[in-house]
Amino acid sequence: MAKEKILVVDDEEDILELITYNLVKEGYQVIDAVSGELALSKAKQHEPDLILLDLMLPGLDGLDVYRELKKNPGTNQIPVIIVTAKTEDADIITGLELGSDDYVTKPFSPKVLLARIKAVLRRKKHEEVEEYPILRIHDLTINPVRHEVLVKDEPKPLTATEFKILYFLARRPGWVFSRDQIISSVKGEDYPVTDRSVDVQIVGLRKKLGDAGGCIETVRGVGYRFKE
Repeated sequence: MAKEKILVVDDEEDILELITYNLVKEGYQVIDAVSGELALSKAKQHEPDLILLDLMLPGLDGLDVYRELKKNPGTNQIPVIIVTAKTEDADIITGLELGSDDYVTKPFSPKVLLARIKAVLRRKKHEEVEEYPILRIHDLTINPVRHEVLVKDEPKPLTATEFKILYFLARRPGWVFSRDQIISSVKGEDYPVTDRSVDVQIVGLRKKLGDAGGCIETVRGVGYRFKE
C-alpha cells in the first residue's frame, strides 16, 4: 500500500536527491520542485500530505511560499516542515510563528528527518480523526479527510463551500443555525455575507443530494438545521 505523498522543495540538486532517495526507500511518493513558484503550482496540482520546504529558493523565497500556501483553501491544511541552512534564531522564530509544523537545519541526518516526518504525519492523522470524524447519518456518509460525500454509497460531487456547509450542519443534527453562523463556520467571521448567498448554496446542495437533501431543513425566520 502506497504511503503518503510528500512535496520536496529545494534548489540544491544533491540535497534533493538525498531526501528523495530516503523517502522513496521508506515507501513515500515524492514530488519535487526547485523553485518557489513551481512549489506552489505542484502543491495545488498534487495536494501532497506534507511539504518539505527550503527557505533559500530562487525567485519566491520559502517564507513567501509558506504564506501563499496558507492563503489558499486548497493547500492551507497541508503540514509543512522547513528544511534549511538558515540557522539564525530570527529565521527559526519566523518559520515557527508562521505556523510551520517543524524546523530542520542543514546539514541533517536522514534518519532524524524521517523521524520528524513520521511524527508530523502521525499528528496530522490523529487531528483529522479527532476533529473531523467521518459522519454516517440517514443515507449519507460524509468523509472530511477525503472530501467525499456518498448517498447510499453513490458519490455526490460538491463544491468546497457546499461540502463545508453540509459537514457543519450534519455534525450537529437538530441544532438550528442562522445564516451568519453558517457562513462564519465556512469562511471565517469577517467574510462578507448576505442571506441570499447562503440560500443559494443550500438550494444547490439539496439539488445535488437528491432525496437526501431533505435532511437540510429550513427554520423560517432563523436559518437551517440538519434533520435528527
